[in-house]
Amino acid sequence: MTESVKLSGPMLPAASGTAKSLVVLLHGYGSDGRDLIALGQFWRDSFPDTIFVAPNAPHVCSGNPFGYEWFPLDLEGDRTLSRLAGADTARPVIDSFLADLWTQTGLGPADTILAGFSQGAMMALHTGLRLADPLKAIISFSGLIVAPEKLEAEIAAKPPVLLIHGDIDDVVPVIGSEAALPKLLDLGIDARLHISAGSGHTIAQDGLETATEFLRRHL
Repeated sequence: MTESVKLSGPMLPAASGTAKSLVVLLHGYGSDGRDLIALGQFWRDSFPDTIFVAPNAPHVCSGNPFGYEWFPLDLEGDRTLSRLAGADTARPVIDSFLADLWTQTGLGPADTILAGFSQGAMMALHTGLRLADPLKAIISFSGLIVAPEKLEAEIAAKPPVLLIHGDIDDVVPVIGSEAALPKLLDLGIDARLHISAGSGHTIAQDGLETATEFLRRHL
């Protein structure tokens, strides 16, 4: 069963020795936790009371055997349907990981920011907006809302959301975040969008600075 899958990956303990918050980083398709824990290394000195953790996705990536995937990419069929099926399968695995993390650390949803890049950003939004107890915030780098038409019926929490996207992203086009913004605002979520000009499928410097400022506000 999917629920029995246990995620693991790199973790940076709070630099101060006293953890008051958590930032969970979900990597993109074909990558791994070591990739996104670099964000934690970048932020650690600025947020010394925060634990940073970047779990590896549950499956070895079909497109890159050295990396992992939250769900497989359907390059032939209906990508929207395959994303929905994949996201619904991956969500309980992330739910379980978060529950274990909160038990281990004594922290909870209100102390946690869930951030992701690309497929990880899709999962951060898909998971974070359906948790019974609201997170502190969600950051989506180069993502989109999977099955936005289902979100209104399924949304359970409304944490603040920051969307960051490059305007020349040819992997997950910027329309993903541009379409997500009004949807989130319509649902009463404090959402904002930052577009990095001249940036492709990556986290540009101005996007990183915007995310850092967002963390300062919420941590």
